[in-house]
Amino acid sequence: MSEYHDFYVARLAEHSTVPTLLCGHCRSILSPKRIFANDGENRYSLPCDIIGLCSADDCGAVNCCDEAMKGAEQQHYENRVAV
Repeated sequence: MSEYHDFYVARLAEHSTVPTLLCGHCRSILSPKRIFANDGENRYSLPCDIIGLCSADDCGAVNCCDEAMKGAEQQHYENRVAV
């Protein structure tokens, strides 16, 4: 597999009821079906554990989702505590 030098960092959507990851390039919503662990057959030469592929027609960016996923987990935890 070829090496990826250009990638983007996914962002966690602000003020979203459901944790939503956005493409770091075009800000489109990253589909949960296109977010996966960076290992095995899905291995990309990127310094991150979770990859998200943008499915927007004119984008197709590869996103590192590590920080956004940590933020989503924190948001989920805070919502559980508030109940």
